Amino acid sequence: MTTTTEAAPQAATDPAGVPARPAGLPGEILHWIGGEAVPSADGRVLDVADPVSNTAYATLAAGGAADVDRAVAAARAAFPAWSALGNRERATLLNRIADAVEAREEELAAFESFDTGLPITQARGQARRAAENFRYFADVVVALGEEAFRVGAQQLNYVVRTPVGVAGLITPWNTPFMLESWKLAPAIASGCTLVLKPAEWTPLSASLWPSILADAGLPAGVVNIVHGLGPEAGQALVDHPEVPILSFTGSTATGRHIVRCSADRLKTVSMELGGKSPVVVFADADVEAALDSVVFGVFSLNGERCTAGSRVLVERPLYEEFTRRLAERAERVRVGLPGDPATEVGALVHPVHYRRVLDYVEAGKSEARLVAGGGRPAHLPEGNYLQPTVFADVPREARIFQEEIFGPVVAVAPFDDEQEAIDLANATAYGLAAYVWTSDLKRGHRVAHAVESGMVWINSHNVRDLRTPFGGVKASGLGREGGAHSIDFYTESKIVHVMLGDVHTPRFGADEQH
Repeated sequence: MTTTTEAAPQAATDPAGVPARPAGLPGEILHWIGGEAVPSADGRVLDVADPVSNTAYATLAAGGAADVDRAVAAARAAFPAWSALGNRERATLLNRIADAVEAREEELAAFESFDTGLPITQARGQARRAAENFRYFADVVVALGEEAFRVGAQQLNYVVRTPVGVAGLITPWNTPFMLESWKLAPAIASGCTLVLKPAEWTPLSASLWPSILADAGLPAGVVNIVHGLGPEAGQALVDHPEVPILSFTGSTATGRHIVRCSADRLKTVSMELGGKSPVVVFADADVEAALDSVVFGVFSLNGERCTAGSRVLVERPLYEEFTRRLAERAERVRVGLPGDPATEVGALVHPVHYRRVLDYVEAGKSEARLVAGGGRPAHLPEGNYLQPTVFADVPREARIFQEEIFGPVVAVAPFDDEQEAIDLANATAYGLAAYVWTSDLKRGHRVAHAVESGMVWINSHNVRDLRTPFGGVKASGLGREGGAHSIDFYTESKIVHVMLGDVHTPRFGADEQH
């Protein structure tokens, strides 16, 4: 497959007010099965629209059970040769993929920004992170060792890793290319073959994977892509009897459904689900650093991020000042066309999601005090735009305190002491991330240990080393991926016991019975 012509960075808009189409934009997006671009077996398609004009720019193959069957068959056919390949050879291919991703950073960023509404400067960062994922897992599999245990002089026990088989990967619409790379890289590094089902709202950057992977020399059938709706293509992948392992990133409701469907076949699942992450700001915190972190953490990526610090809990002596300054910053955040390098918040991904976020804003107006945003910016009369929104004095029972909004909306509430801060932080069903700001590191550690979340940052925004485990507790997910945890997920461990000395087994039945 030939490489798509590299695109120039996305222009802001054409004279008609519609966002400029990136160079090389496809008119149709097909499945990629067994190394070939193919339509759906039944010929069905979906329209895909950009979030600035909400106008269809391409058709998307709408996959179903027949397409998933074909993709799984291709993955199974490719599995023996791919799983038998040495780790060094697989790592070489992973590095080639990283090279190909980096070479097309501007094209990827332009596609991602156009398709998702993500500001172009932030889309560029996602492309770089995607390449880093492949380089990292190339290093991991080359350095990977296997455990051995000597039992005195009598026995040696050693562990052998084998790839699980065909993996099913289901990815979300927020930062889609990077999150696809996060699953693709460890799966193929581990020796699995796979079927990827990208989000139907944002399939554009996924359409670049076939040429990237083929140009890097990945054998046909190792990666297969089936597009379509979750209840159709996604459900067929979840239910397929020859897909023993599923990695899903998305909503908690969908995650619960997938776990229920997987139970009968006892499939191995990894679920990275929703979040309602607290930011705990004590009065002794570095206020400037905490404020910068809060603004960036909840408004970057358009607020459409699972680890967003969307509940800000501030110790009462600092509460009024911090809330006022947060509101001032939110009003000054630059909302604009995704392709404009000055834009800090772009268009929300889809009209359905946009309406959902606006519904939460309306609910918040009756639950708390609106101190910033809450509506469409005056200079953007069309498109899925919302001025970053801040609610103050939010009670813990409020919907905007309890439920994931997944947009540029933040709830702020006061606390009086450390225990109340912990209680408020833990007062939701979610437990993905948390952030603690204090000059007292002893207190920082105490709070970090007491907060019910899979990840905590102390005096830091969301900066994560790829070696660390990623995942949540409670309604935020099951299992961990990242670093060696990803390799553990995509491989089976077999223990082999070898007797080195004489065998002394009790001899049942050896004596003659009278």
